[in-house]
Amino acid sequence: MGEPAISGMLESLSRDQQHATINDFLQEEIAVERQKIALLQQHGSHQSMGGPTHMRRPKTLNINISRYKGTDEDSFLRWFVKLDDAIRARHIEGDEMQVTFSLSNLTGRAKTWALGLKLHDPNVFESLEILKSRLKETFAPPRAEFIACSALLRLKQGKRDMHAYAQHLRYLASSATENPVDEHTLINVFIYGLVDGSVKTYMYREDFHTLEKAIACEEQEDFSLRKSQANSSNYRPTRRQETRGPEPCVSFTSRARTLAL
Repeated sequence: MGEPAISGMLESLSRDQQHATINDFLQEEIAVERQKIALLQQHGSHQSMGGPTHMRRPKTLNINISRYKGTDEDSFLRWFVKLDDAIRARHIEGDEMQVTFSLSNLTGRAKTWALGLKLHDPNVFESLEILKSRLKETFAPPRAEFIACSALLRLKQGKRDMHAYAQHLRYLASSATENPVDEHTLINVFIYGLVDGSVKTYMYREDFHTLEKAIACEEQEDFSLRKSQANSSNYRPTRRQETRGPEPCVSFTSRARTLAL
């Protein structure tokens, strides 16, 4: 509808009808513009919420681990635990990236061995699990699990403190991966190896379902015992003050004998 037609339509209306028509037209235009603004704001909020989320990278924690040398004194089980923690902290994903990161933390005999295998077959380590398995087959001490189980069953606290004793027990238990020792045996070994005393007697009276609960209970009892011993050693009873009573009576006969002498 053109401008002349609109002007002719308005001229045929009274003043009040013209004002009402213009008001209705303006209200419709305002409503349309408000809808456009609402749609733009909604679209912008979705972009502000969704856009950076896809671009945002998870925070990483650069954990440095000791390099595995492949010698007898190295524990590949402990190194595997540290390696897994570092991979999770750095958010390293994909078999190729995980294997590359693991190989970068090898040194000495282990690094020479890994490079030799990769030169012969570049795809020898297709995943991290394959790398761990090959490392264990190559560098694990002979009959390591049997030796660890034997040491576990003979373990005694001796002169170790409670923390060192529990940690060594956990380490020996973790070394038995193919035939793990059951919880009941671990609890019995732990209690039997404790130093003889009131704490050990108390532990035999309790019933534990897990090794960690037994260790926690023993630590609490050991702390309570040492605390009570410290308090008793600091206790000093108050000395009684000597009270002087009346002088003993001397009989008249004994006094007379003294004077006669």
